[in-house]
Amino acid sequence: MVKPSNGLIDEARYSTLTPRERDVMSYVATGKPNKIIAAELGVSQRTVEAHRARIFQKMRVRNAVELAHRLLGSEAYQAADRSGLPCATCESRPRHGTH
Repeated sequence: MVKPSNGLIDEARYSTLTPRERDVMSYVATGKPNKIIAAELGVSQRTVEAHRARIFQKMRVRNAVELAHRLLGSEAYQAADRSGLPCATCESRPRHGTH
């Protein structure tokens, strides 16, 4: 779960997210496409699109890259950064903690 901790995202905004929106946000922040998110969560692609739109609205971001950049300062996101997962902003390249 990605949770802001360093003030990059207003805690009040984060607290408005539902648990499912927080789940979807974690996938979006790692660059997963809607189709994959839907399959992994067992929901329709349209449901993921609706969650994603509400996340962007609530977090006041315009796209997944902006969301990922806002989350970069959180401890949970930094832990994922060390996991070798692909970076949302660099697509398939592993994260190196340089963002």
